[in-house]
Amino acid sequence: MQGMSDIERLVALEEIKLLKARRDRYVDTKLWEDLEELHAPDHRSYNDDYPPWTTAAEMIANVRVIMDRLRTAHHSHTPEITFESSTQASGIWAMNGVSMWDQGDQEHWFVAFGHYFETYEKRDDRWLFTSRHLKYLFTKMSPGAVFPPPGIGDPP
Repeated sequence: MQGMSDIERLVALEEIKLLKARRDRYVDTKLWEDLEELHAPDHRSYNDDYPPWTTAAEMIANVRVIMDRLRTAHHSHTPEITFESSTQASGIWAMNGVSMWDQGDQEHWFVAFGHYFETYEKRDDRWLFTSRHLKYLFTKMSPGAVFPPPGIGDPP
């Protein structure tokens, strides 16, 4: 990429990897304020399970409701990061995630594998998410499970 030295590109790449790692951890540990700070205010998000969200605040509000009774683990790996400029990049990450919840007197699970398609911008000297689209390749859930569970995922 013209306009970035090899060292600048490697530093930016590492910063984006850390951004993504924090995002996954903050979702799983439900650190909502910290999670929102990783996103540009005009962040756009689309997940195959839910309607699109057009701001970071809207995304966080909805994710809080969706995740209220879920226990999750998200893993993102094998990033493909492309720099359009020294302040704009896009990435594709392989993902796998598991969600667990109580449904009646039984514990249920939902497992997903797919890819995150994301964009990033460097604003005020730090990289932020500007968009995310999750596309599933494969999902599976426990017998009798209803996902999302009843009462989860209703907009706030």
